[in-house]
Amino acid sequence: MEASNVFFLVFVEVMVLLSCFNLHGFNLLGLATATPVVRGNGTDQHALLQFKTKVTGDPLKIMESWNISIHFFQWHGVTYGRKHQRVTKLDLQFLKLSGSLSPYIGNLSFLRGLNLADNSFYNQIPQEIGRLRRLETLQLTNNSIRGEIPSNLSACSKLTLVNMRSNQLAGEIPASLGLLSNLKSLNFANNSLKGSIPPFFGNLSSLEELSLAINGLSGTIPEALGQLTNLSLFSIYGNAISGNFPMSIFNLSKIRSFNIGANKIQGTFHSDLGITMPSIEFFSVVGNQISGQIPISISNASNLNVLLFNDNRLSGNVPSLEKLDKLVNLGLGKNHLGHGKEGPIPFEIGRLQKLNIFFAYTNFLSGTIPNSIGNLTMLIKLALDENNLQGSIPISLGNCQNLLLLDLSNNNLSGSIPREVLRLQSLSIWLDLSSNYLTGELPGEVEKLKNLGRFYCSQNRLSGLLPRNLGSCVSLETLSLDDNLFEGPIPSSWSSLRGLVQLDLSDNNLS
Repeated sequence: MEASNVFFLVFVEVMVLLSCFNLHGFNLLGLATATPVVRGNGTDQHALLQFKTKVTGDPLKIMESWNISIHFFQWHGVTYGRKHQRVTKLDLQFLKLSGSLSPYIGNLSFLRGLNLADNSFYNQIPQEIGRLRRLETLQLTNNSIRGEIPSNLSACSKLTLVNMRSNQLAGEIPASLGLLSNLKSLNFANNSLKGSIPPFFGNLSSLEELSLAINGLSGTIPEALGQLTNLSLFSIYGNAISGNFPMSIFNLSKIRSFNIGANKIQGTFHSDLGITMPSIEFFSVVGNQISGQIPISISNASNLNVLLFNDNRLSGNVPSLEKLDKLVNLGLGKNHLGHGKEGPIPFEIGRLQKLNIFFAYTNFLSGTIPNSIGNLTMLIKLALDENNLQGSIPISLGNCQNLLLLDLSNNNLSGSIPREVLRLQSLSIWLDLSSNYLTGELPGEVEKLKNLGRFYCSQNRLSGLLPRNLGSCVSLETLSLDDNLFEGPIPSSWSSLRGLVQLDLSDNNLS
């Protein structure tokens, strides 16, 4: 009994000494085993130091704070939980770091958030990342990570956000990701992924954002995606997806951004197609092979900011769209609109007073350009070229004093060029009135176009002398007045056009 007491006192003294010298994790013949918290601290510190060894570029010297002279809870980007004294978050975004990802990252077993976005990490995502069972958010956006998406990422069952946009990921999307039932946001945009869109996405009922844009995906859009009733963002832009679109996808009542553009999707829109998307703000089917007519029901989507039908095979009339008073960008270009009916631009277009961009080029639109278009005073770009529009250029366009680009070329427009249009000093990208039947002189107000880069008026019936004050348009790089009836000399004042790259005055009556 006395010997036992002596041994106990010695044991206590040893433990006190160990505590005084802060020898965490030290094991004295198995008697001084560290508590789980202390052992966890050591594991986390070791994992972080191993992470640091794989960082080969650190121009901002961020990793200099990662040294054992200070507690690793104070290292840059490290957050710890007070309850267990373990690393819970590693946030190193926007720090210009480069290197590969250490497999030791899988030892940070209490990690809930990992954010390495906007750096230059490369090589593959280590399989050990599947050991982070508490991980909720994984952000590797905008790096140079290669290889495939780890299939065992599905073991991180608490994940709500996965963002690997803008990397070099290849291979197919693992079917095992369908087990991530808590997932709310998944973004693999701008990679090199192949294969089809997995139908299991339809089982992720919590999913709110799904972006697979700009990859090499093929196949069709799974019908099951129409079951994602919580989806607010859906983008498969810029792939090689074909086949018909499932109609159920147009009834996702919470969807705010819908983009299936730049694919090979077919199918037919009917004017009475019911589109039930009351919250939609961005809608794009641009660059596909969709035929039929623009559904009238799209007019009920009163929150729309962007509506893009460009580059398809749509025909029929352009609906009035007057209810879409929040619309900023309307794209109807490169379709067959007006074909067979020679349909006009609706007069009601003038009620979309927030419109910045209106493209209806390369169609079969006929009739006159409505005067109401002058009510669109916030217009920046207007392109109505390559249609069958007739009549004169509306004087009301002079109200659009924010225009940077105006293209009315390749129509059947007649009459003189309105002076009000040439007074638009905002015009800077280009003004194209070529290939029409415009007559009269080129008004002296052309001198107001001091910011204009390209001016095309070729293939008209303009006559008279070339205006001398056009030499004031010192920003001009391209000037095309060919195939008209201009006469007289080329003004010497045009020598001021020092930035001119291309000049075409051919097929006139100059002397």
